[in-house]
Amino acid sequence: MEKTDLEEIKDKVSCAAVLEREGFALDRKESTRKAMKYRRETAIIIVIHGGKGWFDPLSEGKGDVFRLAEHLKGVSFVVAMNEVAGLVGFVPAEKVWARGSRDREPDLSAPERWRARRKPWRGSATWRYLSDARQIPKSVLRAAISAGILREGPHGSMWAAHVDADGAITGWEERGPDWRGFATGGAKVLFRLGRPGALRLCVTEAAIDAMSLAAFEGLRPDTLYLSTGGGWSPATNAAIRALAVRPGGQLVAATDNNKQGDVYADRLLALAEEVGCLGERLRPVADDWNGDLKAKEEARRKGGGKSTAACPPAASRVKLRPAAPALDPPGRRGGCGGGVRKG
Repeated sequence: MEKTDLEEIKDKVSCAAVLEREGFALDRKESTRKAMKYRRETAIIIVIHGGKGWFDPLSEGKGDVFRLAEHLKGVSFVVAMNEVAGLVGFVPAEKVWARGSRDREPDLSAPERWRARRKPWRGSATWRYLSDARQIPKSVLRAAISAGILREGPHGSMWAAHVDADGAITGWEERGPDWRGFATGGAKVLFRLGRPGALRLCVTEAAIDAMSLAAFEGLRPDTLYLSTGGGWSPATNAAIRALAVRPGGQLVAATDNNKQGDVYADRLLALAEEVGCLGERLRPVADDWNGDLKAKEEARRKGGGKSTAACPPAASRVKLRPAAPALDPPGRRGGCGGGVRKG
């Protein structure tokens, strides 16, 4: 087939068409006009470039519509080309992304929009969402607000800042009762809660999970609680690497208790091995750390208000490699996350 014919097929067949034919469905809640997330059971594909490109956040897979067919079906390029050619004229159900007010290009830069938003205060809509719906303790909320990494979002939602190594705002996670997304025009790097110089790095997939784990651990002074926002961009990889490479660094993969979380954890532990720091997999009992935190609060209520253990159950910690030095400083016992590690 001539190159011009291949280009014509690529123009006529979108990645969405291939995905729908293979049983994927659009997750509108987690999609934007520029990045549409498709799911099939545990598999995830993100469609970009107006339907002409894609990437797999759980692997290194990416490319054009032909590479997508190869990736999904495990076939050669020639077979994939014929598969895609057979979809000429197929109109996907989600062909057009409904442009809403949120999809308009912002008039201000990300840092300017961040500065225009108020910090949460006790009793505000964002405070109530985090404190009541998400069960984040007031001490953790105050710490995050004091650090300047939380803002009031619209309709009672929360904005949680992602910053670079210089502390500059690059974007923010958006979470609310009926919304989940990331700042339009922003870039995912890292949400950071804790002392910048802390050597123990707990990496989660969401800012709310980072704050939830911080609540379990009592905001350990030796720990920096991080969130990738569910992404793994080159900037995120570089930011984690720059933190982990410091002498005495300890990298804790505190990602979700599911397939995607395990994939992220494997990447983190491989990174820890590359830079020569201690590595540990710390797994929540529920799907994520906020699920554990809400379960803890529910158990407290059923127990008549009696406090439950500060740490998640020991079964949530998975030993990956023995014979490493203890994560806790000499003479210190207790706390979460110090029991198992890869080192």
